[in-house]
Amino acid sequence: MTDILSPFAYLCGQPTAKAKLKAKHEHFRVIENLGYELSGHGEHWMVRIRKTGENTSFVANELAKACGVTSKDVSWAGLKDRHAVTEQWFSVYLPGGEEPDLSGFLQEHTTIEVLDTARHHKKLRPGDLQGNAFEVVLSEVTNVEDVLARLAIVKEQGVPNYFGSQRFGREGNNLHEARRWGRNNVRTRNSNKRSMYLSTARSWIFNHILSKRIELGLFEQVIVGDIVQQQNGETTLVDEASLASIQSSVNSEQAVITAALAGDNALPTQGKALDIEQACIDQEGDLMALIRGNRMRHDRRGVSLRAQNFHWSVDNDMITLKFELDSGSFATAITRELIEEIPVERQYD
Repeated sequence: MTDILSPFAYLCGQPTAKAKLKAKHEHFRVIENLGYELSGHGEHWMVRIRKTGENTSFVANELAKACGVTSKDVSWAGLKDRHAVTEQWFSVYLPGGEEPDLSGFLQEHTTIEVLDTARHHKKLRPGDLQGNAFEVVLSEVTNVEDVLARLAIVKEQGVPNYFGSQRFGREGNNLHEARRWGRNNVRTRNSNKRSMYLSTARSWIFNHILSKRIELGLFEQVIVGDIVQQQNGETTLVDEASLASIQSSVNSEQAVITAALAGDNALPTQGKALDIEQACIDQEGDLMALIRGNRMRHDRRGVSLRAQNFHWSVDNDMITLKFELDSGSFATAITRELIEEIPVERQYD
């Protein structure tokens, strides 16, 4: 299987240790944290589900059938890995107040469990969560000491906030399609596909910008013209007068350097920061044609990712990682800095 992320720079250098990731479903566990309490009333029936070896869309479609509604009446806050054991909430639009009998649904789908139900006054929308807690097992590790040394560095300085390979589809199919859509000016009423390919396009360009910063030694080195985001969400354009103080804020984790999520409007960066971003954007004409053709607006994303509550344990050639990440971040951005994955044979439907 091709590693689509291979062109992108490593912060700690390419790993020398190899290991298996997701050798078993239970080796990759994800627990969603919405970050807020459900209201207990409203038109939306909330179902907390634990799924094993199933993707989010499949579970949503099957849940819709069981509840007697259409697929568009079931929503979720975040897509979860298929080859994993994951817990997440689904919302089902059931304004009548009924609670469907899911016994047949659970009998048919033994890989799905219902953990809790509740009522809420709003449907779930993508991104409506605070983050996720992960438990990741690296198995058959070839050099445990090297991984442990890298873990100490990663915990201290973080990792590049790359979008993970799953964003780009199996063997990069989403990326190939995004380029084709931009090149051929494809138009569609399928909002899910359009959203997916636009997200793919912006994610790929972001990864290139981030990789270039690492190559230039600018991962957490602030330069004049950068856009830096403070903890309160406010952004600042760095000038000569503010350079030293903003660098201090980045060093103390009070602020983070950002890179472009490309749009059809002008980049807000200046100077060398603008040159880096513009060069990466100009290299992806087909992806930018898709982005501009759909009038996507420019946005920003932090270049560094730091896990919270990060700790690990070792059992012979297995290392178990436990950590929490904010919404939109990828656990594989962390494992990529630790190991080279040993391919795992799986049966795809």
